[in-house]
Amino acid sequence: MKWLKLLLVVVVIVGVIVGIKACQVKKTFDGFAAMGEPKATVTAVKIGMQDWNPSLSAIGSLRAVRGVEVSPEVSGQVQAIQFNSGSDVKKGEVMVQLNADTDIARLGSLQATLALAETTLARSKAQREADILSQAALDNDAAAVRTAAAAVREQQALVAKKTIRAPFAGKAGITIVNPGQYLNPGDKIASVQQLDPIYVDFNVPQNALSSIGIGQTVNATTDAGVAASGTISAIEPLVDSETRNVKVQATLKNADAKLLPGMFTKLQVAFGEPKKYLTLPNTAVAFNPYGETVYVVVPAEVYYAEENKKKQEEAAKASAQAKTDGNEAAPAADAAAKAPPPDTKTADGKPKFVAKQTFITTGPTRGDQVAVLTGLKEGDEVVTSGQLKLKNGLVVLVDNTISPTNDEAPKPKDE
Repeated sequence: MKWLKLLLVVVVIVGVIVGIKACQVKKTFDGFAAMGEPKATVTAVKIGMQDWNPSLSAIGSLRAVRGVEVSPEVSGQVQAIQFNSGSDVKKGEVMVQLNADTDIARLGSLQATLALAETTLARSKAQREADILSQAALDNDAAAVRTAAAAVREQQALVAKKTIRAPFAGKAGITIVNPGQYLNPGDKIASVQQLDPIYVDFNVPQNALSSIGIGQTVNATTDAGVAASGTISAIEPLVDSETRNVKVQATLKNADAKLLPGMFTKLQVAFGEPKKYLTLPNTAVAFNPYGETVYVVVPAEVYYAEENKKKQEEAAKASAQAKTDGNEAAPAADAAAKAPPPDTKTADGKPKFVAKQTFITTGPTRGDQVAVLTGLKEGDEVVTSGQLKLKNGLVVLVDNTISPTNDEAPKPKDE
């Protein structure tokens, strides 16, 4: 009797536990039912045709058309500095004067020697005409004149080198040379750079050679936002055997001298006629080893109709194969094809939209955008963010409150 009571108590306890768990499970299922079918919130854009100007992107380095480090050819003490750091200088303008007093004095001595040699030569010529001087003596006097003249010219050149002039017109750099300082040959005085126009050197792959040529327009932009335009002025007639790149030189306008030698710049080389492409933000495309894909937002009614058509075609093929094999049993695909499609309306009667994965072929890129060659048509609504949580047939809600950037020429925002 006691065992029976104990068994009854156990049964009651188990029943209570099972009832509690059943209630919890029911609440869970009710919660899922209240949530409705799974859905994802995404951003999307309707694509259209846009004009594309074919161009080649490259990174270049600016170089002065003419640029040198001015330095003395001879040693000497700085007597005067006749230019200001950062000033414009003209061709032939005196920049630095070295002390040349000793050299000028020696030049005077050599000129006097030359004058004496010339006087002696004139006297010797008269004596030779009177046949009182040998031809050998006259020749020696003539050689003495030539030697003295050469010494004068050499000294004049030395004196001229003590005056250091600008080799061409340009902008002088910063100098740290001071009067009284002793300079040796090759010591830097200051740089002189011709800034307008200015060269930009860049490399292009060998497969782009057919797209570029002398005179093509080049647009340059530095990281500081300075823009300039110019044309290709030279193409290296040699391909680098290691990189398979070709060096190209362009000449840019630089009237305001904001472009300086040594700067790097982003370049766009325009070529060919403008074309129209379907254009997408880069964020919309998933680049995979097996191809590029996007998710297109389509009406649920259209998507389910396409899926049902596929199932019917599969069922027809399976049925035909079954009859060929002598199997009269209807394949499972036939039953799946006859299943009713999911609801294509929301609870409030509005049409549902679902995600459909589509393979595409991409073309050129620019800024935040990529061109689409095949796989889409104008007017398609393509998901631009939120693709990671999508799969075929998943209900989507489009919310473009915050959308990815979609600029053909993005620029950094000022901080």
